Amino acid sequence: MNIENYIKKFFNKIENHSIEIYNEFSLQHELGVFLRNEISKPYKVEFERNVRFFNDGVKCVKSEIDIVIYHPDMEEKYAIELKFPKNGQHPESMFSFVKDIKFMEQVKQIGFTNTYAVTYVQDKLFYSGAKIDGIYAYFRNHEVLHGEIMKPTGRKDEIYMIDGHYHIEWLPLTIKSKYFMVTI
Repeated sequence: MNIENYIKKFFNKIENHSIEIYNEFSLQHELGVFLRNEISKPYKVEFERNVRFFNDGVKCVKSEIDIVIYHPDMEEKYAIELKFPKNGQHPESMFSFVKDIKFMEQVKQIGFTNTYAVTYVQDKLFYSGAKIDGIYAYFRNHEVLHGEIMKPTGRKDEIYMIDGHYHIEWLPLTIKSKYFMVTI
């Protein structure tokens, strides 16, 4: 199943104003409802499913998956992690994007068919601006996201090791909104 195409189709509906998104919960809810309407049974689309439902002994950087799509025989499983930052805090939010990508890498490693980290923004400072070093470099199209990523502010005691190599490509939707999707 090509979940990536479903996600793109969903964002096309945002672009043509068929679906309105105003916070992270609305993004999760609207995408989940859209997927339920698009994906035929017996596949299940569920919200905030604990990763232990799929692998009881696993330890990940997060425990709840925003949206899961799976066949009841568990042979095919997909996970989607979503972000829609609304309160600025650009470097901290960018680090949260990194955490989602790491989480989706971990979920993929426990046997998911594919996983996706999706971020939707209405603030250009996430994808453009004068700063292009540190964490900004990954989200302002200057460096491939890979390797050791350290928390950019406050106590720099949190580090994620990103195994894959991800080029963050922001896709335009409306005059003031863009999104990216990382497929793992």
